[in-house]
Amino acid sequence: MSVGLDWCPRTRETMESLERQLICPICLEIFTKPVVILPCQHNLCRKCANDIFQASNPYLPTRGGSTLGSGGRFRCPSCRHEVVLDRHGVYGLQRNLLVENIIDMYKQESSSSSKPEPELKNDVLMCEEHPDEKINIYCVTCSVPTCSLCKVFGSHQSCEVAPLKSVYETQKTELSDGVAVLVGNNDRVQGIISQLEESCRAVEENGRRQKSRVCEWFDRLYALLEERRGELTLKITAEQQEKLDYIGGLQRKYRDHLDNTAKLVETGIQTMEESEMAIFLQNTKPLLQKIAEGRNVSHLEKVERGYENMDHFTVNFSPEQRVTAGPNQTSEDGPRHVFSFSWLNTPK
Repeated sequence: MSVGLDWCPRTRETMESLERQLICPICLEIFTKPVVILPCQHNLCRKCANDIFQASNPYLPTRGGSTLGSGGRFRCPSCRHEVVLDRHGVYGLQRNLLVENIIDMYKQESSSSSKPEPELKNDVLMCEEHPDEKINIYCVTCSVPTCSLCKVFGSHQSCEVAPLKSVYETQKTELSDGVAVLVGNNDRVQGIISQLEESCRAVEENGRRQKSRVCEWFDRLYALLEERRGELTLKITAEQQEKLDYIGGLQRKYRDHLDNTAKLVETGIQTMEESEMAIFLQNTKPLLQKIAEGRNVSHLEKVERGYENMDHFTVNFSPEQRVTAGPNQTSEDGPRHVFSFSWLNTPK
């Protein structure tokens, strides 16, 4: 026996919230089965995932609109996490059966809810000093919503007031603009984080490559230069770790900033959904202040150009013929040869 939901305002809000959670970020429609879940736990229609995969890998062979399995990668449209595929391509991604079942239940409930939508009854915020009076004006001087009696007889007689609706619209526009700017800043911060990740990989790769070169150079004089080679390798490793630690610290700072501003975006969106103007205005001012602080990323350091470069570590050795002065300094094969060497380690 199936039990339908009572189509009350709260249920309607729940269904609308559920629908927003079931929207594909690519086609902006409710997920079309099959739904695949990415390693970052975000969901996509498999068709949309295949479209992104083909766009990110245009040179892979395709057949019938689908990319043939040979591996590949693309970025999640929601969080920009890189998704690496195996030889099965997008068909190797796991289906999210839970989301598919929720979609079926949502569609069934939406189609069976034929009751007319009742008129919504908004909660009304009442004045604390005058319990029988609705809050209908805004005190500009004190930055709080209040009622008409407070202006005429109460604590706001000498204050400047304005219509609640005009202040509501002004601050809602300001909040909307602030959230939009914050979203743009978050995109830029995410780009910086991606650059930092690339810098980490470059530092690691350059460090590995340079250590390999150092080992090749010193292998030619292994017996004589073993101690020096170890010393230089330790220097490279120490600087590599120092740079990785520094960039890792920057990553954590940027991620912390991104997490904080993402929470502000979520709070701002939830606040904008508040239909009661007075309640909205009570929550807006501190939120706008936090958003203004979140816009500023000037206090976050950036990696200088070429910081990941490790080429200042190098070794130079060249053969030099030693002039012999006596029989003890010669050999049967002729004059001995020695090697002079030096390494360059410029300040960081």
